[in-house]
Amino acid sequence: MGRFRVSDVAVELVLRSTRVITPEGTRAASVAVAAGKIAAVLPYEAEVPAGARLQDFGDDVLLPGLVDTHVHVNDPGRTEWEGFWTATRAAAAGGITTILDMPLNSLPPTTTAGNLVVKQDVAREKAHVDVGFWGGALPDNVKDLRPLHDAGVFGFKCFLSPSGVDEFPELDQEQLAASLAEIAGFGGLMIVHAEDPHHLDSAPVVPGPKYTDFLASRPRDAENTAIENLIAQAKRLDARVHVLHLSSSDALPLIAAAKAEGVSITVESCPHYLTLTAEEVPDGASEFKCCPPIREAANQDLLWDALADGTIDCIVSDHSPSTADLKTPDFSTAWGGISSLQLGLPAIWTEARRRGHSLEDVVRWMSAAPARLAGLSQKGAIEAGRDADFAVLAPEETFTVDPAELHHRNQVTAYAGKTLHGVVKSTWLRGRQIADHGTPSEPTGLLLERQN
Repeated sequence: MGRFRVSDVAVELVLRSTRVITPEGTRAASVAVAAGKIAAVLPYEAEVPAGARLQDFGDDVLLPGLVDTHVHVNDPGRTEWEGFWTATRAAAAGGITTILDMPLNSLPPTTTAGNLVVKQDVAREKAHVDVGFWGGALPDNVKDLRPLHDAGVFGFKCFLSPSGVDEFPELDQEQLAASLAEIAGFGGLMIVHAEDPHHLDSAPVVPGPKYTDFLASRPRDAENTAIENLIAQAKRLDARVHVLHLSSSDALPLIAAAKAEGVSITVESCPHYLTLTAEEVPDGASEFKCCPPIREAANQDLLWDALADGTIDCIVSDHSPSTADLKTPDFSTAWGGISSLQLGLPAIWTEARRRGHSLEDVVRWMSAAPARLAGLSQKGAIEAGRDADFAVLAPEETFTVDPAELHHRNQVTAYAGKTLHGVVKSTWLRGRQIADHGTPSEPTGLLLERQN
């Protein structure tokens, strides 16, 4: 990607702040924007080029737009749960400028090149942020993986245990090996919901409202065994794999050892695992239900340690909404999914600052690392040549979560009533403001395809 010099281009906009988060650190700076790209990161006092508009954010922090690589938009087919219009509005309001849509919970699922076109056609006019797509790996679609890759999906998602929807069945170990071998053959990425079905089948399932009963039904061993098996397959096949929504800290030594051995494995966790704890979940409050589950506070401490040392690479939402009626008080039958697309940045910043982490850390986990995972070299940093995607954050300001103010289609959230640090003042996509104090503008997002 070519580097812009201010003398080469007509700068249209300069964004100025006393706190700009760049790959080299946080500093006072003026960011010049031309043709939707960052033309230069200049000294704070730099003269504004003739004809350019200056936007001065004072002491509010200018950070790169967040990249959320784990979003269930459910459109088309289950748009009563969510849709591209509402999901991308929520993303824009929350400082997210790029999302990657998961291949399931929509009808059709993104498991053939033809189904991808259906999804793209639905998203094109509704996207308030840039949108890319994951493909899906099913027991019977190995033949479809290369065509999906050629059509521009960013990788392939599979489940190792039942997904919760009949049209997206899980892979057994033999099927996983077949899909991994195919994907490794063209240098693709497999992203994996890693819970072992045998451990889940043998765990007690007690219907009712008690969260402790639900937690016992999704034991850590299910995650640990699935991740151990995945590592072995990736090592044997020289495949690139990514562990989705890690919740079990017991798996961290396995992952760290695999990375040290050179296995091509990356790992994400999510705001709910890093900010909510099993001890605080009220009985019957299935807005807290997700799979794998929110675990205990001591487990959460170890996840944060793993973020700090790099064992966990990134933080993404796993925004998986549903209609309110599916969130019944019975944890065994309620839909499992946490809605957090609009709230991920303040939720993580609130906990990160409490634990002594910096906003630079948050940007690394929620922007730079997800962009790198997806190969989005034009996203994830404030530096010359990248897309002019930004969030403006007042990190010291607080707000209390009111579900009625969320842009999600269904205002069901585990964060209701929580007071969070970090108010997103505005969001910018390729140099255009797409949200102002929580109010999104008209959709200007583009559909993205894999770059390599």
